[in-house]
Amino acid sequence: MPERVLVALGGNALVKTGQRGTLDEQAATVQSALAGVAELIRRGHRVVLTHGNGPQVGQILLRAEAARGQAYDLPLDVCVAQSQGETGYMIQQCLQNVLRQGGIGDPPVATVVTRTLVDPEDPRMSHPTKPVGPFYSKEQAERWRATGWRIAEDAHRGYRRLVPSPLPIGIVETPVVRRLVEAGVIVIAAGGGGIPVRRARDGTLAGVEAVVDKDLASSRLAVELGMNTVLDLTAVEQVKLNFGQPDERNLDKLTVEEAKRYLAEGHFAPGSMGPKIEAAIWFLERGGRGVIITSPENALAAFDGRAGTRLHPVLSAQPRS
Repeated sequence: MPERVLVALGGNALVKTGQRGTLDEQAATVQSALAGVAELIRRGHRVVLTHGNGPQVGQILLRAEAARGQAYDLPLDVCVAQSQGETGYMIQQCLQNVLRQGGIGDPPVATVVTRTLVDPEDPRMSHPTKPVGPFYSKEQAERWRATGWRIAEDAHRGYRRLVPSPLPIGIVETPVVRRLVEAGVIVIAAGGGGIPVRRARDGTLAGVEAVVDKDLASSRLAVELGMNTVLDLTAVEQVKLNFGQPDERNLDKLTVEEAKRYLAEGHFAPGSMGPKIEAAIWFLERGGRGVIITSPENALAAFDGRAGTRLHPVLSAQPRS
């Protein structure tokens, strides 16, 4: 039976490790990553795509800093909006090319500039933890700190700006995306977690200097759209226990309760697999049937149960032999 599938393209589906991240490199990487997605569409599944934007926003901030004093400053919400346009254009063009080359036809694909509602009273707003933008020397960092920015050392590579990462409490454009999906459009939405906005007492919206976690925003959108499955394409084929240790092992299947336990035991790092597991739990506890985590090249095999890790409310965890 055809399903409604939200495909979350992680950073590895846009820029591979070791690449400079040029537009040509990104286009080639995206086109390769979409092969499995195209097959899902050929089978009749209704697909919505989301994507990360870390490298793209970093480049936008670099350009803005180089042009400081010659062009207007770019607040972070506007940077996210720009990255949605740039990356959405690349994904929709590559996807249409893959579909046409695969003899699947020319179904409509559209990118929706998407806003994500956040709570200005969210405690995370007063505790910035998300590094964004370029690396600074210690002297540069001190100058930026004097302007009110929160600055911290990042993995001994230099200093970076820290911004809040509040929880998504709603996707503003969900009704628009739903109409498009029902009309047969393949939609790209909530890029980079969505443009963070807050609602004032009079109902008006305003941008927020923050970054919303893309996995949590993807799960929020999936719930609001009533999607059956989230296919999370990332840098690894499977979720692992004891990652990087001699007793490391892969997981084929994982229940919500097991995922919660392993998360509490520290198996999933906060900056990498942790948010994906948290987002998967959130989705499954609100009616989702399954979450599949795997690499782009294994997307189709994982969807068919031959690769990746499937999180489900009732299945049990088993190590892959």
